Amino acid sequence: FLERYAVAEKTVQQAAERQLTFPDLIILPYVLAFYKNDLPGMARAGARGMDNPESADWMTNTEAFVLAYSGRLQQARTMTRRAVDMGRQAHQPERAAMYEAGAAVREAFFGNASETRQKALAALEFSKGRDPEYGAAFALALTGDFGKSQPLANDLEKRFPEDTCVKFTYLPVHRALAALNRGDSTAAIEQLQIAAPYDLAVPCSGFGYFGNLYSSYVRGQAYLSAHRHSEAIAQFQKILDHPGIVFADPVRAAALLQLGRALAAAGDGMKARAAYRSFLTL
Repeated sequence: FLERYAVAEKTVQQAAERQLTFPDLIILPYVLAFYKNDLPGMARAGARGMDNPESADWMTNTEAFVLAYSGRLQQARTMTRRAVDMGRQAHQPERAAMYEAGAAVREAFFGNASETRQKALAALEFSKGRDPEYGAAFALALTGDFGKSQPLANDLEKRFPEDTCVKFTYLPVHRALAALNRGDSTAAIEQLQIAAPYDLAVPCSGFGYFGNLYSSYVRGQAYLSAHRHSEAIAQFQKILDHPGIVFADPVRAAALLQLGRALAAAGDGMKARAAYRSFLTL
């Protein structure tokens, strides 16, 4: 999370020497190879993750997010279906729900409303746990479907009134999206004030790979809507400045696109073109 990749890699190596093989340590070499853009290393780590029954579904879902992050959405969909099937066959409905919810979020960021709805409802059929329900609610809200997302947000508030993630991240983000949908950027910014101290918190969804720095993303959208361009730029840049937290969450790709828009709106054509080029290259 702190981008101290060399120290993380050394720690993983020490764990391997002591024959510690729980799933996090099996997945981390793939994540570290991703940060180094080491494609052969990713392939080797991915193969090892697939060979372990405790991590195979998680690794499959991780690869799905990496594929989607670079725009290969069809391949990502195939990998997600595989991960969901593995979770279901292993009698892990919560994990299957997380994979579906993560897919719903990806589709929402990419503007695919029908796929978003399908994946969100599929996630809820597996589980209405805290994180799958938020993933479904956020994805539906991002596509403007508040008729379906609002009851989910209400349910989270009712069932988890004192939960840190729900109280300080999940609900403020959803309320801000609802305010933006009404055209009220000021209310959206106000709703996200409570989330600000938690922008760089450890991601709540864990192996789901969604939800990371969404408060900054929605805040950036609110500032952009309010024509507060420099503040919008800072929010989108915050996401790009913390890859250790964001990993391959689709918000990282979306932030590049929104950064380009914010820079263009601010009149900085040169930097806007650079942001758009980075997005298209990705």
